[in-house]
Amino acid sequence: MARIGIELARRIGVVDRRIFGSFIEHLGRCIYGGIFEEGSPLSDAHGFRRDVLEAVRPLRIPVLRWPGGNFVSGYHWLDGVGPIKERPRRSELAWYAEESNRLGTNEFIEYCRVIGAEPYICVNMGSGSMDEAQSWVEYCNGTGNTHWANLRRKHGYPEPHRVRLWGLGNEMYGTWQIGHLSADDYVKKARAFAMLMKRTDPGIQLVGCGHNGWSDWDAIVLEGLAPIVDYHSIHLYTGHADHYATAFQSHQAERAVRICAALIERVRHAQRIAHPISIAFDEWNVWYRTRSHEDRVAGVEERFTLSDALAIATYLNGFIRQCRAVRIANFAQLVNAIAPIFTSQEGLFLQTIYHPLRLYAEHSHEVALDVLVDAPTYELPAGVEEDGVGRVHHVADLGPFSLLDASPTSALPSAPTGPRAT
Repeated sequence: MARIGIELARRIGVVDRRIFGSFIEHLGRCIYGGIFEEGSPLSDAHGFRRDVLEAVRPLRIPVLRWPGGNFVSGYHWLDGVGPIKERPRRSELAWYAEESNRLGTNEFIEYCRVIGAEPYICVNMGSGSMDEAQSWVEYCNGTGNTHWANLRRKHGYPEPHRVRLWGLGNEMYGTWQIGHLSADDYVKKARAFAMLMKRTDPGIQLVGCGHNGWSDWDAIVLEGLAPIVDYHSIHLYTGHADHYATAFQSHQAERAVRICAALIERVRHAQRIAHPISIAFDEWNVWYRTRSHEDRVAGVEERFTLSDALAIATYLNGFIRQCRAVRIANFAQLVNAIAPIFTSQEGLFLQTIYHPLRLYAEHSHEVALDVLVDAPTYELPAGVEEDGVGRVHHVADLGPFSLLDASPTSALPSAPTGPRAT
């Protein structure tokens, strides 16, 4: 027997629809053979797979992050603009592959326009320079008679792309990352990048490179970047061979948000930071079965189950509950690589995790509500997180866990239909 109690007057906060965002990276078949397949009878004149577009649209993606991910720390954006036939083919050292550069900045912007998503670009702080990041902002957003703005115009885009969200590197804390840094060195480098980028376009918003939300890296980076960033990123991948561990590990995301939100509040108070700093949970998913660098394609094509779909729903419930702190979230990734949409040359199928992503995007309203859940509970058995399969996230201390998880929302009172709950 389970019971849910909802009181429309008990409001947690306003839900930013950007929590239903997504992420695409040049990894496996996410881009080539995923969203983009030139010459396929299933593709349109831009090379975008029409069947994928039809599957993506119901997800109502409000913000799309690109080009990485680990990929971005070796990516030079000039390789991906201009005439496609003249673009260089490069060794891609993050995922041990080759990059054709046939999808670059302008194609990404076109894709965002087609699906109605806001573009979110992450800059190369690995092998890239601050001049390269500055010129990318100017290429995308410049309105003056300058070299980079004129180059965009020469490439067929007279109007600026108006990219507002810019990430200051990806996972720079990791030894796997090209050009990885200590937290202190990252702060120094990010401040230099940020100064040039903001001078180029003062209207952009910057996302600092966080870790998992509770680490020393997060504390040091927030302390150093709070005056200049608008968002602090968190990444988390969970998953386990055990059904209950998979479902309940998603609660680790809420713990990460709670701790990170406290770190943000602390630094804003200590430094008297006037502007808000929110959390961008810009990579999250269930991912533990496939992690092969040797097979770049099949090595990341996870096959998802009902357990994984329940975990995804729990993640989304957590983002809604923590809506006062989390303003952006980007599900990783959109097609083929650990993704809800899986393609072949003949068509596609939708994995189990597609359905909670679609249902939450369709039915969530503007206001998150507090909720009473009265349901049976479950305790993770001792040692279940230590079976050696996948990434281990210790969440047993958060239990016992309710077997029913819920996050009601209602429409704003001013909406014509009046308050509703889902």
